[in-house]
Amino acid sequence: MACMEHLKQQLEEAAIPYSCGEPLARHTSFQIGGPAALFCTPHTTQQLIQALELCRAEGVRTYILGNGSNLLFSDKGFDGVVLCTRSIQPEIQVEGDRIIAGAGMSLQQVCEEAARHGLTGLEFAYGIPGSLGGAVYMNAGAYGGETRDVLLEVEFVDEAGQVRSLPVDQLELGYRTSVFARTGWCVLRATLQLAEGDREQIQAKMDDLMNRRREKQPLEYPSAGSAFKRPEGAFAGSLIEQCGLRGYRVGDAAISEKHCGFIVNLGHASCADVLELARQVSDRVHQQTGFVLEKEIRVVE
Repeated sequence: MACMEHLKQQLEEAAIPYSCGEPLARHTSFQIGGPAALFCTPHTTQQLIQALELCRAEGVRTYILGNGSNLLFSDKGFDGVVLCTRSIQPEIQVEGDRIIAGAGMSLQQVCEEAARHGLTGLEFAYGIPGSLGGAVYMNAGAYGGETRDVLLEVEFVDEAGQVRSLPVDQLELGYRTSVFARTGWCVLRATLQLAEGDREQIQAKMDDLMNRRREKQPLEYPSAGSAFKRPEGAFAGSLIEQCGLRGYRVGDAAISEKHCGFIVNLGHASCADVLELARQVSDRVHQQTGFVLEKEIRVVE
């Protein structure tokens, strides 16, 4: 396409790195996904903003990729530009009991920085294999905590290319959703409001939660974390187990033997395998229990 060739030229002139045909399986925790037409790796937030502007001007669709931990790309890949925030130089600052960090930073990095400064409130997120931007996007949570509990403000690029900031009460944060999931706005930075605490106690709690994850979750296999949202009044994993689906598989996609709430890649699972497995499991659970399971994994085609 002429617009894609022109876009490549503009990215080169702006010294914004990119590659063609990059397998997206290399960049997601599921290890599934075909090639991206362009895979862009900006070094700075300004380069990210500029790349978004160039794509918008050329009418090329984009996808903002963080750690790729809650994501399933199509086997055909992505016919636009995938912009990877992990390539952006880490930016994080601590101001009293607040942390301001770039969207591309991993939650683990942010949690460790909080612990170093004796700031508590973010321990629940330790071990969630996502980026800060992804956590804001889906209001990530675990062990009784959610991102909105510690979020103060978010800086982002809107659909018109304008850099804006909004406080947490205007971000429409709900169970695994936010205004970003409905608008396509690109998270740039987030400000977290924490509290002073004891460093040793903070670290001990993070270590405990990490150990609990290792014991209960199938971290030995590629996955995208919890496959289904928690239905009101029940737990997805328990419903799936109740229906006798532990270990059930389609191709190399399987319900984890260790935790039925996870779909794992046993080696060569395709996107089609995962989607068919999710469909069959959802149908079985609905037929046998009446509960409707909704995928928590974000599917990008």
